Amino acid sequence: MPEATRHHRVVIVGGGAGGLELATRLGDTLGRKGLADITLVDAARTHLWKPLLYEVAAGTLDSYADQLEYLAQARWHHFRFRVGRMYGLDRASKEVLVAATLDEAGAEITPNRRIPYDTLVIAVGSLAHDFGIPGVKDHCVMLDTPEQARAFHDQLINACLRAHNQPGPIEPGLLTVAIVGGGATGVELAAELHGTARQLPAYGLERIDPDKDVRIVVIEAADRMVPGLPPRLSQAVEERMRELGIELHTGERVTGVDADGLSTGSGLRIPARMMVWAAGIKAPDFLAGIDGLETNRVNQLVVRPTLQTTLDDDIFAFGDCAACPMPGTEANVPPRAQAAHQQANTLAKSIRRRLRGEALPEYVYRDYGSLVVLGRYSTVGSLMGALTGGSVMVEGIVARLVYWSLYKLHQVTLNGYFKTVLSTLANLINSPNKPTIKLH
Repeated sequence: MPEATRHHRVVIVGGGAGGLELATRLGDTLGRKGLADITLVDAARTHLWKPLLYEVAAGTLDSYADQLEYLAQARWHHFRFRVGRMYGLDRASKEVLVAATLDEAGAEITPNRRIPYDTLVIAVGSLAHDFGIPGVKDHCVMLDTPEQARAFHDQLINACLRAHNQPGPIEPGLLTVAIVGGGATGVELAAELHGTARQLPAYGLERIDPDKDVRIVVIEAADRMVPGLPPRLSQAVEERMRELGIELHTGERVTGVDADGLSTGSGLRIPARMMVWAAGIKAPDFLAGIDGLETNRVNQLVVRPTLQTTLDDDIFAFGDCAACPMPGTEANVPPRAQAAHQQANTLAKSIRRRLRGEALPEYVYRDYGSLVVLGRYSTVGSLMGALTGGSVMVEGIVARLVYWSLYKLHQVTLNGYFKTVLSTLANLINSPNKPTIKLH
């Protein structure tokens, strides 16, 4: 299309929480009015809020019921969706390189493509970082995608069925889950699995004694669980996990993993048939030095406070795949869902200003606190850290309601208040017809 007649092309790569929120906002403001062409690119066809993946893995959330289809969202909110995985970038011609997609038989669905842009936003998130430790890739499950979470859940249910149907005593270690990483994902998964185990006898697997046969172990390299939280909150988390009978090992660095368990640098050996890796993150490998852009040692694109990459004003990055400085410190914005949500809000304004030729605002991270959900048993966290100059510790039902509201805020951004209220009521009405855990 001739340069004078086409619209400004905004391409967003990555349909995670931040990327999909940004595409929805820009579609509603720019796409609907014909002021710009908005395109979202993602390798998956559906979206699920990543903080919920531990519930999918434990079987307490049906990922198929809670997922959102990108094509439908694009139709409702005036942007385009293109399926495919970004693998490269041509800055000279301003094109994103997208790989072909294949079906289960290996037949091509969509070919290799080059998607042109005027403004590019990269929001491809992060992946678990195995730090090159032998055996991790072969024997541990990561929780980066719904597919991986469902794969672990299948492994868990198969192990429970196998244990229930063994003719003699249940094989030692068969129902041991070792979770490497004591951050929010690791401890939330451990607590959720504890709750799942206690539901098994009610669904016919009465041979399994949750207290005797199920062993849940969390290994953390730091000296305390959830080291990103203030020490008093870490202590509260640890106390509640020990009350649940979850085995904790801090100050232990995993050095090797095999099919029968894992080993640490201190000589500790933990036999386990099911292992989850939740220790550290990195941006996808294809970003490392992509077409000359500045990246750090974990492949994150280095950005300025405007969220523009340091070497290209036409390319923005945000969320877990971006290294965004926090003013007055040497640290970067932490990889949290609240940061991605804030950055998406900033970029929605920035791109509208960019089209008008106005100066771009600088993003300033606001820490509204952290929450950790320990299944149905407890929720602990800190709130309003940026407003109080410190942190206010919250626990119990108040903290759980705040955590629940974060997901609802995400849904409101994508669907509006009316649809979110209706879907929430529908889930509440239908909940008596659903098992408390997913058994297939």
